[in-house]
Amino acid sequence: MDWKHPVARISDAEYRARLDRLRQRMEQSGVTGTLLGSTDSLRYFTGLVWHQSERLLGALVTAESITYIVPGFEQSRVETLPRLAGEIAVWQEEESSAALVARLLGPTGKLALDDALPLFVYHALAGELGAERLVDGAPLVRGLRAIKSAAEIALIQHAMGITMDIHRKVFSTLSPGVAASEVVKFIDQQHRLAGADDGSTFAIVSFGQATSLPHGADGDQILAKGDVILVDTGCRLDGYHSDLTRTYMLDDVDSEFARGWAIEREAQQAVFDVAAIGAPCENLDQAARDVLARHGLGPDYHLPGLPHRAGHGLGLEIHEAPYLVRGNSTPLAAGMCFSNEPMLVFPGMFGIRLEDHIYMAEDGPRWFTTPAKGPNDIS
Repeated sequence: MDWKHPVARISDAEYRARLDRLRQRMEQSGVTGTLLGSTDSLRYFTGLVWHQSERLLGALVTAESITYIVPGFEQSRVETLPRLAGEIAVWQEEESSAALVARLLGPTGKLALDDALPLFVYHALAGELGAERLVDGAPLVRGLRAIKSAAEIALIQHAMGITMDIHRKVFSTLSPGVAASEVVKFIDQQHRLAGADDGSTFAIVSFGQATSLPHGADGDQILAKGDVILVDTGCRLDGYHSDLTRTYMLDDVDSEFARGWAIEREAQQAVFDVAAIGAPCENLDQAARDVLARHGLGPDYHLPGLPHRAGHGLGLEIHEAPYLVRGNSTPLAAGMCFSNEPMLVFPGMFGIRLEDHIYMAEDGPRWFTTPAKGPNDIS
């Protein structure tokens, strides 16, 4: 695929460095091997992209090697795909992929499992190795993935810029009478023209009362004059996500919406202001709720108020660690990337979600995109 973006794709050198860090963690944890499935973690460590099916295709990482576990009839295809160099071990249709993994691992030692592997893989491996030899690989894998490199941040930054530009185009072209489905189609076309991996990864376009439903309403909607508009969309660039939401009115802004918008923006800024290296993730969620409480909204998840967490991590998955949620004491660290979206819902009226993302630099938070400045602005 032609690459026409001003940022570099993830290099083989970075994939190898990621594997080195994984192996260090494996040694510290007394793990002999880590099995990656057809997941974003496989892509993270090897560059190989494969979609989950009823057959195991993945990679076994040990201290000495990386071996791709591949159904025999898929070998020729895997050999054509971009990936870090490694041996390919095949299993045929009548054979057990779990037995192949067991033979490669050896008669002793623990196997860490990619936490996104399906349950049928776990059961097969438990039958071959014994459940006592299987351990949760999430502490090994997720901790590494949560800390983004400069190359990852550059890809996310460029993807966010693409999506922000599309938000501006949507804002400038909307008018009463347009169908939400037309806007969704336009957003996808624009993402494709901009060189995103596969157009839009998603697009939520809601008008009027439907904006109070965080993930949108079923069926199509037609924009009427005076409607609140919510647009939430994103794309992928070399696998890395963008994800941005804007809520606004086009012309005359009524006082209720203006007040709600101002509270939402205040809550979003409060999240940013308490983001600091070492701060627990839950503190950011609480900062948003404290703002709402001062305005008589909430508390907790009660409506009108904030019905969900204040944010989620972002990278190769659109929702990944770290999560900005009550009870998550994980300290923020340089390289973490996450959304800031303390949505404000007024049931039966409208909802307001302003979603921008933050990355943690060594000296504190940075916006990927500039937050909106007012109830009929997207910036």
